[in-house]
Amino acid sequence: MRIEGPRPQESRWPPAAAVLGCLVVLAVLPTRMRVLPPGGAAIVAGLLIVPMLGVQFAPLKRRWLRIERIVTIVFSIVAEVAIVDMLIGLLKDIAAGSTAAGGLWLLSSSIFVWLLNVASFALLYWQIDRGGPSRRANGTAQRPDWLFAQAGAGDAVASGWEPAFVDYFFLGFTTATAFSPTDALPLTPRAKLFMMVESMISMVTILVTVSRAINTLA
Repeated sequence: MRIEGPRPQESRWPPAAAVLGCLVVLAVLPTRMRVLPPGGAAIVAGLLIVPMLGVQFAPLKRRWLRIERIVTIVFSIVAEVAIVDMLIGLLKDIAAGSTAAGGLWLLSSSIFVWLLNVASFALLYWQIDRGGPSRRANGTAQRPDWLFAQAGAGDAVASGWEPAFVDYFFLGFTTATAFSPTDALPLTPRAKLFMMVESMISMVTILVTVSRAINTLA
């Protein structure tokens, strides 16, 4: 799928803010849930945000775009593996009736895990759809993984509209809350699989851990 001519590169401030949000969540997780050593969040932040700043400000962007794409996708996948590991730990504590897994501890841990799930999948969707933000900006986008409502809105949207990070963040948020497509329809098998994984993680987080935390508090 092609758009009419190249456009300026999409601003990297929104995805950089999402990365910082993920790292804040990792930093404030309860000690028993943390997957990074002390100072690890700052190192990960540098690895992710420096390429985004390079795309935003450097005159030669091609190398920064490749680095940004690789590290963002790797971070998203590793973050999801860590989330699954954290959920398994939470479920084990619940099943064992651990006294350390109190209501407030479970509730705060579940909220942090849910937020990390949304943000990491939003970054992943942003980088894989249509070949990533650089291809969408350069007019060399591949076939879309998602069909957004704006694509059929006609004159209601700007000519040559292409999704930006905020659209993918909304996609990640609605997938984690509605457990189904809302304004964006998945068109490819990988898009459907990613949404299924995100929905399952969110469902376990909400239905099992959060409900258990609320019952404990009650």
